[in-house]
Amino acid sequence: MTMMTFVYLIAGLVLLVAGAEVLVRGAAKLAAQFGISPLIIGLTVVAFGTSAPETAVSVQAAVNGSGDIAIGNVVGSNIANVLLILGLTALVTPLVVSRQLIRLDVPIMIGASLVTFALAWDGELSRLDGALLFSAVVVYTLFLIISSRRDTATDTNDEFAKEFGLDTPAKPHAGLINACLVLGGLVLLVVGSNFLVEGAVSLARALGLSELVIGLTVIAIGTSLPELATSIMAAFRGERDIAVGNIVGSNIFNLLCVLGLASLVSPQAIAVSPNALAFDFPVMIAVAIACLPIFFAGYTINRWEGLLFLAYYVAYTAYLVMSSANRPFTDTFGDVMLGYALPLTAITLFIIAARAWKKQHRT
Repeated sequence: MTMMTFVYLIAGLVLLVAGAEVLVRGAAKLAAQFGISPLIIGLTVVAFGTSAPETAVSVQAAVNGSGDIAIGNVVGSNIANVLLILGLTALVTPLVVSRQLIRLDVPIMIGASLVTFALAWDGELSRLDGALLFSAVVVYTLFLIISSRRDTATDTNDEFAKEFGLDTPAKPHAGLINACLVLGGLVLLVVGSNFLVEGAVSLARALGLSELVIGLTVIAIGTSLPELATSIMAAFRGERDIAVGNIVGSNIFNLLCVLGLASLVSPQAIAVSPNALAFDFPVMIAVAIACLPIFFAGYTINRWEGLLFLAYYVAYTAYLVMSSANRPFTDTFGDVMLGYALPLTAITLFIIAARAWKKQHRT
């Protein structure tokens, strides 16, 4: 392992985060110039933009034949988004969960997770699978746009307008400047994804870890940095519903858009490893399902729930590293997590949710 491996990793992460930021700013302002409302921009441009690093990395990995990195990046990012990012954000301040997330977006996230798992069950994601996933994200985006047009939530429009500078008068040649920002952001994403994939493959080989584990950990956390920054800043500013919505929306786009595009552009079907099917996909689905009772219990994510998320993410990452390095007691650790800790937590959360539901219906 050489110093250039770390240079590629760090440079790739920096370029990805910078590219996503530049792309979102330029695209949001460009869309505003065409008369698109800030709410629709927030639901579409921002959602795509925060998933841009995952898209760039997974597409690049698929083209290069590194299917494990493409799969690991998406699955790992979805797990990190909920356990790590929501956990950290909830520690900053208890988060508010909107009723729409409970009734619509979280079930869609769970459904997308189950559908992706079902498509990958045969050990690969083909172009047809990619087309199905990408068609679903097109339908989902159109649904968001149509439903948002009926929404008269002026406060939400104002939040997005202020966040992305859409409430300021356009400067001369603003259209050209914003178009250049979009182009520049795309270039940064492409270059950054090349660097990150190359550095990750070198790191995996040097440490004796699989590309899947590197994708699930190093790359997943790195490409989730835009979501982390967006959610924590939204929490600090008191926009706590946006902090949660950003994560749920990003997870949906990761599965449908990122994996869909990666499968479409890949020269051959993306192979899905048996380890991912046996462990990582089920963990991702379990994390998505766990959001329902946690979010439903009072429509908030408390600090202790955020700490629980973080503890599980540490345990999940530790298991991945131990399993890949063939450490002793790995199987025992996994059995304890799957056989005792997770079921006990699930029972506790559903009891809390049931009590919250009864309390709401009594009042």
